[in-house]
Amino acid sequence: MNIRSLKHFIALADDLHFGRASNACNISISALSRNIRQLEDELGVVLFNRDNRTVVLTAEGQKFQQYAREAIAEWNLIRNDLVSNDDQLHGQVSMYCSVTASYSILFDLLNRFRQTNPGIEIKLHTGDPEHAVARVIAGEDDISIAAHPQTLPRGVAFKPIIVSPLLFIAPTKQSDPNVPLITPTSPEAWSTVPMILSEGGIARNRIDSWFRKMDVNPRIYAQVAGNEAIVSMVSLGLGIGVVPKIVLDNSPLVDRIKILDVQPELEPYDVGLFTLKKSLKNPLVNAFWSLVGARSS
Repeated sequence: MNIRSLKHFIALADDLHFGRASNACNISISALSRNIRQLEDELGVVLFNRDNRTVVLTAEGQKFQQYAREAIAEWNLIRNDLVSNDDQLHGQVSMYCSVTASYSILFDLLNRFRQTNPGIEIKLHTGDPEHAVARVIAGEDDISIAAHPQTLPRGVAFKPIIVSPLLFIAPTKQSDPNVPLITPTSPEAWSTVPMILSEGGIARNRIDSWFRKMDVNPRIYAQVAGNEAIVSMVSLGLGIGVVPKIVLDNSPLVDRIKILDVQPELEPYDVGLFTLKKSLKNPLVNAFWSLVGARSS
């Protein structure tokens, strides 16, 4: 067993797809498959159940996944200690954020980070921001970018970057008479509006609370994963949606939607970095964390 085998295992455990994992590792599918089989032989257990269609971690694979992440992290630390005679940090930091955050927030941070830390490689995963904190807690990523939840889980550190209002949006052109182009003026009017909302997460919790205070049982037209999908469906005239302003600032569809003046306003998003508090002892993680200055209260 060597560190490369562990990295190959983690790549497959993350993607659960031999093609994508082999591309990430820059090896052939057959070489990846051979390395995984050798690892299983050394451990004496099956790490993945696989057939022609699916790859799934076994119970033993899930246990080994945690070990592999910790072993790779320790390897990066000791390797950095041994080779950093030039005061340059070396190793890899894994990050997770939404597609919107990747070019609205992360782009600038990475540009500055690469100038000061050329020896650190960033491995980026993108997806629904609802999973950002959970991925850090599970050890799937070192750092994530998302909105601060109502309650921050124990052992997780947060550093704010920006505050983004949470906005109601409507289409600029009406294709459905039930979808208003102006702000509904009464709870009765709101109850008839087709709403396009997130499946879950912070925004959904806040809009659900908003409707409860209005004593409105909303008419849900669609529940989707990802704010970009909400903007797209609203632009087509299918309903009214709720998204953070940061999404609109970077959306190619911004000319096809309008922001509604809705009172009372929803609580804004406090967007920032998440990591485990213990991970801040890792100089690679701390180097990126230090890019963001503390915001005055």
